[in-house]
Amino acid sequence: MQADNLRHWDIFCTVVDNYGDIGVTWRLARQLAGEYGIEVRLWVDDLNSFAHILPELNPALVSQHFGGVEVIHWRAPLPLTWQPGEVLIEAFACDLPSEVLTSLPELAKAPKWINLDYLSAESWIDDCHGLSSPALKGVKKTFFFPGFTPKSGGLICEQSLFSERDAWQATPEHALAHFAKMGLSDISTDDYLISLFSYETQALHALLELWQQSERRVQLLVPKGRSLGCIAPLLEQFNQDSGPKVDWQVPASWQAGQSFSRGALKVQVLPMTDQNGYDRLLWSCDFNIVRGEDSFLRAQWAGKPFIWHIYQQEEQAHLLKLDAFMARYCDNLPPLAAQTWRTLNTAFNCGQGDQASQSWLALNSAMPTLIQHAKKWPAEAINEADLANRLVLMAKTG
Repeated sequence: MQADNLRHWDIFCTVVDNYGDIGVTWRLARQLAGEYGIEVRLWVDDLNSFAHILPELNPALVSQHFGGVEVIHWRAPLPLTWQPGEVLIEAFACDLPSEVLTSLPELAKAPKWINLDYLSAESWIDDCHGLSSPALKGVKKTFFFPGFTPKSGGLICEQSLFSERDAWQATPEHALAHFAKMGLSDISTDDYLISLFSYETQALHALLELWQQSERRVQLLVPKGRSLGCIAPLLEQFNQDSGPKVDWQVPASWQAGQSFSRGALKVQVLPMTDQNGYDRLLWSCDFNIVRGEDSFLRAQWAGKPFIWHIYQQEEQAHLLKLDAFMARYCDNLPPLAAQTWRTLNTAFNCGQGDQASQSWLALNSAMPTLIQHAKKWPAEAINEADLANRLVLMAKTG
């Protein structure tokens, strides 16, 4: 599918939380190039973080191409002259380079300037999505709000994603082969598989204690990072009566491929992977614990039950966003299953270990309902048009 007269777009992204912002913009850039034939320039200020999800990236280069997208190292002054295209995307309210801001008012025809905002399930975004206002000497900026309703900007989802997921999940051997490729061992189809990519929370300590006592073996798959830093002290202190020391640091000795077993629980440290590999990890697990925006959405597309660990904000503003999503996600769930899932997510986000453990135990009776709901949810959430489709339509209609 081609996007007529939308040949060249620029996307500017500053990396705020390691992988979230760049994860979203990289998926979007690839989809615009691959599905709509748009020449995309993705300007990124932190290529070292970007390289974690795009291993082929060379952080030392100013410009490089991947899948129809030109990745440019954004620094001051700009290493390359900005050439105005048809669309200019300011991702997540980043401050555009001074060279761009100076040039915009002087152009005979300025590009369509779009501020791509963060994903939210809050109802107010429907009234704000698509609004424009003069931002720079008469040059208008249009606000684009991703969301879960037909009035919003929609959700990032490649056109072939669901069919690829279904084909993958139809054959259990795909998952076992993927785990072996990641250097993981001793995983069987009888194990209960949980992926963990969260921020720090005391709720994890309680859940690890609980999973040791499970009747079914629990495999906890976790990459190096903040979630491993949270649980590593606990793992190292399990045998000491004094209990775990909490310093939130990942011991240098913990490497990808290392594992730890106690009772029914086995923790395996994952290597970093690209986005396609992460999608397949989520597809292969029984339950996913995710954070931020990109992994949060990909967990939904996996069609599996999950916990969303939302980024903490001042004055507990993040809990309002969490509640808004949970209300939307649970709209068609039976009350008991909905309450169990909501209580678990709230306890995890608030660091309430006892409540998280109780809610996890209560999942046993609610799990069949949650699994069926997770499978149906993606088709309902997409609302017939994904984010890239709505973005191209906005750019065409001016």
